[in-house]
Amino acid sequence: MNQKHPLDLLSAQPFWPMRDGLPAAYPPLRHDARCEIAVIGGGVTGALMAWHLAEAGVDTLLVERREVAHGSTAGSTSLLQYEIDVPLHELALKLGPERAVRSYLCSQAAVGEIGALVRRLKLECGYQAKSSLFLASSPRHVDGLAQEFAARRAAGIAVTWQSRNDVARGTHLPHRAGILSRCGAQIDAYRFTYGLLAAAARRGARIFDRTAVTRTVPSARGVTLELAGGRTIRARQVVLASGYEAEAILPTAVTELHSTFAVVSEPVTDFSGWPHDRCLIWETADPYTYVRTTEDGRVLIGGADEPFRDPAHRDRLVERKARLLERRFGQWFPRIRFDRSTAWAGTFAKTEDGLPFIGPHPRVPRTYFALGYGGNGITYSLIAARLMRDQILGRTHPDAELFGFKRLGKI
Repeated sequence: MNQKHPLDLLSAQPFWPMRDGLPAAYPPLRHDARCEIAVIGGGVTGALMAWHLAEAGVDTLLVERREVAHGSTAGSTSLLQYEIDVPLHELALKLGPERAVRSYLCSQAAVGEIGALVRRLKLECGYQAKSSLFLASSPRHVDGLAQEFAARRAAGIAVTWQSRNDVARGTHLPHRAGILSRCGAQIDAYRFTYGLLAAAARRGARIFDRTAVTRTVPSARGVTLELAGGRTIRARQVVLASGYEAEAILPTAVTELHSTFAVVSEPVTDFSGWPHDRCLIWETADPYTYVRTTEDGRVLIGGADEPFRDPAHRDRLVERKARLLERRFGQWFPRIRFDRSTAWAGTFAKTEDGLPFIGPHPRVPRTYFALGYGGNGITYSLIAARLMRDQILGRTHPDAELFGFKRLGKI
């Protein structure tokens, strides 16, 4: 199947590559190759996939058309939250209560599993456990937030209701109510990806960047990946972990593209008014604003999402959106000085129920997909890596149906 012309997923000047530089270099693939599993995509999803397969002893080869980690991963704001873009009580109406709860509990487990993986591999990637504060953006949203609190409590998720007095204690936050969750974290997804790829390579995975796949050709015996320049990779199966670009070979579109924006400060010396030890903060508005800090003491603000039109239009909006986000931060934290370091924009895909599509598609043989991450990219990447590893190894995974293409008739 022909690959669609690749989309520019990221504007200029994302923060993480500017700060971290190039942690490692991988060569392009200049010869024909064979492998058991070919992974297309060298972002955080592909890196997690390569690690899990290599750890399981699977002969794995990964290719990325850019330098690794320089697509959407380089622009990630890297919050690790169990919360899904669709609130639990609303998701229950779409999928049924049992499936909705399972999806939230899967995300909650993924946050902890990422932390465990960071510790196990001793990755230096700015990982910090954090609580998360979900705020009612207006008085009209308080009742809905209370329904969400009740749904999470009933699901066994450890949450605390924050009244107006609780929210205001020690802060200038203007919100009427909030939900405080103890399960959250933040990370540098860019360094995390490089660390995972290095760990996968030590287990035998072969990593190549600046290697573009132009066509995938499935057959009864495997899949042939045709590369720019005339080389080929012959694999038993292929994993498409390249985000939007992977959807190009599906017979039916399953996601919608959106633009998102972010701005990061220079290091801050005084975080007066930031509650709960610099917790992650986001809100009920649509589009919502969210804020976090970094391990070197910066403030990172994201949000102001809108439907994607084209990369040029998205990039022209960066300055205006950055000023909007900075004004919002000033309203929330008037005592914290924000001096901009850089601002950028990215493109991401959303699904109608907020859950990703993970696994095989019945009309695309020998191919596994990881698509539609919305605002939960890294936690969903972990779920995808574990789920697809088990499927490739012939194991039954209890959540395969939950994230599969059949759930919304997307086949």
